[in-house]
Amino acid sequence: MQSTAAVRVRNLHRSFSRNGGVLNGLDLDIAPGEFVALIGRSGTGKSTLLRALAGLDRGVSGHGQISVPESVSVVFQDSRLLPWKRVLDNVTFGLRAGDAGERGRQALAEVGLAGRENAWPYQLSGGEQQRAALARSLVREPQLLLADEPFGALDALTRIRMHALLRKLCETHRPAVLLVTHDVDEAIVLADRVILLDAGVVRTDVRVELNRRSRSDAGFAELRTFLLDELGVAEEAR
Repeated sequence: MQSTAAVRVRNLHRSFSRNGGVLNGLDLDIAPGEFVALIGRSGTGKSTLLRALAGLDRGVSGHGQISVPESVSVVFQDSRLLPWKRVLDNVTFGLRAGDAGERGRQALAEVGLAGRENAWPYQLSGGEQQRAALARSLVREPQLLLADEPFGALDALTRIRMHALLRKLCETHRPAVLLVTHDVDEAIVLADRVILLDAGVVRTDVRVELNRRSRSDAGFAELRTFLLDELGVAEEAR
């Protein structure tokens, strides 16, 4: 029977040395339109998994089964805008469509950058650059959006605004999303599920079933404490 999952990973192994693997038989399913946040200590394989799903880990030792949609976009911690291209040209770069310009303008409007089409990347703030990066990813209407700590370099207020924007965009475009983050609060605010990697496998997989995504909510605090405890940092976070 054909799988209905947007992402299906089975027995995934990845290794960068003879001393041990980074991913050690990982299994994962992500449903179409589902938002999954991936947390874990440094070195547990979060970015390695994301790069494997994106097909960006060629030459790395490993094996396993990976099934992803044909249309995949990636957002990184830095915007990776081409400094010699204007914002609209960055958003539509590589987009082969007769209406690429119009689609690019619409995508920029969705992320709050209408009117900045002819700006150079250096003229944008850090938050605006990440908005442009989101527009570049979503203009292709991906079935899977991979995000590797896309807000890690932003200040706290800008991060909150970007969280609200990303949720809105995902509700509109409905891609499956895998977000790599070190921020437990960010994971709870954004995701339908939070997955914790440990020693290269999924150790915790919990659904976020909250009426309110507010840090002042008792359910939010309870889930946050549980995840911090799973990470082994609950005492330090108090």
